[in-house]
Amino acid sequence: MKTSATNKAGLGAAAPLLPKLKPLPTEGRAASVAGAVFNVSTSIIGAGIMSIPATLKVLGVIPAFVSIVMVAVLADVSSEFLMRFTNCGESKTYAGVMYESFGRLGSVAVQICVMVSTFGCLIIYLIIIGDVLSGSQLDGDGAAHLGILEEWFGIYWWNSRAFALLFVLVFVLLPLVLFQRVESLRFSSAVSVLLAVVFVGICFAMAISALLEGKTRRPRLVPQLDNGASFFNLFTAIPVIVTAFTFHFNVHPIAMELGKPADMAVAVKISLLLCAAIYFAVGIFGYILFGDSLMADMLVNFDQNSYSAVGSLLNDVVRLSYALHLMLVFPLLNFSLRANIDEFLFPKKPPLATDKRRFVALTLILLVCSYLAAVAIPNICY
Repeated sequence: MKTSATNKAGLGAAAPLLPKLKPLPTEGRAASVAGAVFNVSTSIIGAGIMSIPATLKVLGVIPAFVSIVMVAVLADVSSEFLMRFTNCGESKTYAGVMYESFGRLGSVAVQICVMVSTFGCLIIYLIIIGDVLSGSQLDGDGAAHLGILEEWFGIYWWNSRAFALLFVLVFVLLPLVLFQRVESLRFSSAVSVLLAVVFVGICFAMAISALLEGKTRRPRLVPQLDNGASFFNLFTAIPVIVTAFTFHFNVHPIAMELGKPADMAVAVKISLLLCAAIYFAVGIFGYILFGDSLMADMLVNFDQNSYSAVGSLLNDVVRLSYALHLMLVFPLLNFSLRANIDEFLFPKKPPLATDKRRFVALTLILLVCSYLAAVAIPNICY
């Protein structure tokens, strides 16, 4: 008995703080690792990809590269911690893990943060899509910035912001957001990642062309600190990189369909490696291409360099691919937003996917609200 007690004491002292991962329960057929990689990657790469080059201009190439790598590593570690704590308890959601750790207050805090951030992103995505398709007014004098549809066909009622966004919502977004499993979005997510790679290829080709023509300057390897303002600008770049790697709100929906936590860990690592490579490639090629004239949103630089026939074509390709990319990111953020709202409002009811009436009603309400906000906000601001 004494030996047994000693062994138990020794085992308890040597036992890890978090146990080894065990298989997770799944509903239906288990998802694939490849699908998880595409879904995680699409959750990461959003509108922030256009702001990454500006961080290289502010930080310099070397500090920006180190920052991207460090943030990617921290995102991987935090994701693994999240899954290990999930494995220790009974919950299958982000808010559920917070409830088990911090009680009702922690659960509600996380739900509010996720709902505010994801709903805000959905509105921003629709506003950007509207700007790309139907244009906007950029300055206080009311200078018109034509969208692609207006440039191609002229200004008509059917290519206005309200009608163009309504068409996108009904024929592109609605079929995607009605999927009840996040695994069903793997193909659209694959196309989204492919569009990001195509954007990298366009930036690479344009940067090499500019280098050969001698139109570029050597990028700074370290930040240029001329005054106090330059120093404080460094603190504006890091949050952009941190935000660019935010995907934790979709960890549980994707992982619960995989079944094996080890598969989720592999998918997250591959996704972070892929996204870090895309971010740095876009950053360095964009910085080489536009130099110190690089704007906070690189899409503006493409628009300013569209005076030639080739430049105009590339500008249209970049803007269209960017808009389509955001359309394909939209369903993944909507998936997490819808799940958190349902869990917040109906904590005692069965899972949302099992109640088709509640699922469809909540989906349509979110689409209508995001559409109305995306149409109203530009009218107020512009």
